[in-house]
Amino acid sequence: MAAALPDQPFLNNATIEHIARGMLDCTLSKHESTHSAHFAAALWLLREGHVQPFEGSTAPMIRAYNQATGTSNTATNGYHETITLASLQGAAAALALAGGAPLRQVLATLLAGPLGHSRWPLEYWSQDVLMSVDARQSWVAPDLEPLPW
Repeated sequence: MAAALPDQPFLNNATIEHIARGMLDCTLSKHESTHSAHFAAALWLLREGHVQPFEGSTAPMIRAYNQATGTSNTATNGYHETITLASLQGAAAALALAGGAPLRQVLATLLAGPLGHSRWPLEYWSQDVLMSVDARQSWVAPDLEPLPW
């Protein structure tokens, strides 16, 4: 089993649930909201049926969490629909491959791969397309390579 990235030591499934519930109820500190934590929350939310990988069902939750932690949601900051949906799709693919494995194992495997790097979307989208207002507000298909899942 690969180790989690250093920005968040996911030692057990309870930690993952704490992160996801903290995002849901806007009590997770901004300090705890790392790249790894976003995938931890995504995996838990998907497995528990709170979100679907091809819907913007997380948008209200993420916008509320951002607001609670002092991050504004504007045309150039905060919630990003394309990155969120692509990340949910990647997390859903990791869950499908892992079967019923514990989330800590699924997360460690996911983070050991390409999605473990925060700049992973730039393998599929050019910087200009990914950072456009359109991509922040709605799904924009990759312009460099199709997503592998």
